[in-house]
Amino acid sequence: MRHECGAIGRHHDRILSNGNPIMAIRHLAVAFALLCGLAASVTASSAEDRGIVLVTTTATQESGLLDYLLPIFRAKTGIDVTVIARRADEVLDGARRGEVDVVLMHARPQEEKFVADGFGVKRLDVMYNDYVLIGPKSDPAGVKGKDIATALKTIEGKGAPFVTRGDRSGTHAAELALWIVAGIDIAGAKGAWYRVAATGMTAALDAARAANAYVLSDRGSWISFGNRGDLDIVVEGDRRLLNQYGVMLVNPEKFPNVKKDLAQTFIDWLTSPEGQTAIADYKLDGQQLFFPNSDRSGG
Repeated sequence: MRHECGAIGRHHDRILSNGNPIMAIRHLAVAFALLCGLAASVTASSAEDRGIVLVTTTATQESGLLDYLLPIFRAKTGIDVTVIARRADEVLDGARRGEVDVVLMHARPQEEKFVADGFGVKRLDVMYNDYVLIGPKSDPAGVKGKDIATALKTIEGKGAPFVTRGDRSGTHAAELALWIVAGIDIAGAKGAWYRVAATGMTAALDAARAANAYVLSDRGSWISFGNRGDLDIVVEGDRRLLNQYGVMLVNPEKFPNVKKDLAQTFIDWLTSPEGQTAIADYKLDGQQLFFPNSDRSGG
């Protein structure tokens, strides 16, 4: 386009010699503006086409992992990734309307339904971390080292203060499932001891610190949390605390605006040895937050 814009200027004298010079100049100016405007538009469009939109959970974003990974990915591919972070129950809303290209989350039943309903192409495991039960170092309920079901039963039985996110996030959904595992109908059992934060993980941890209470947290958020006060991990390592992450391409056959090739490039990189190594390399205070476990055969 830059060559063609210059060509118009080079043919300026020829145009003037063929007719009314004033009209020729006006036509030349209009043509020049249109052609160079088109060149700018094509350039902008080309740059825009090198970007995709990823929707994920607030916990993933707050962990800092994507701030670490995405510059590495962009340096390798030239593809920009815009991140939208939402509660787990809201992550798939925009994806079901075709507003994003890729989904990264940690709520497997919802992910599998998303694919089964035709909104996603395929679900792939990417990485995992785990949930941990946080509580006061003094451990007033006496649950340290117990399995998660026994710990929750004990907390409920003693009416020890417990903070729930209560925000329909992935962590909140995991907590509710764990109460069921513990044989407790939390809707009927909750009382003044069961305190609803109705907010994000960091704020819930803050509330637990202030109330000397127990709270369920994903390990990444706990490692990232700076103002721990008297809080510490009291229960960890139970297999029921596993927190698996999956990635999915939004179905381009259902939503033609999905940038299939660019989005698939991101998914391929994330699940490749290079991407998996980058995930493992992300640490805070020397602690690894996520553990890669890509399985390209999908789930």
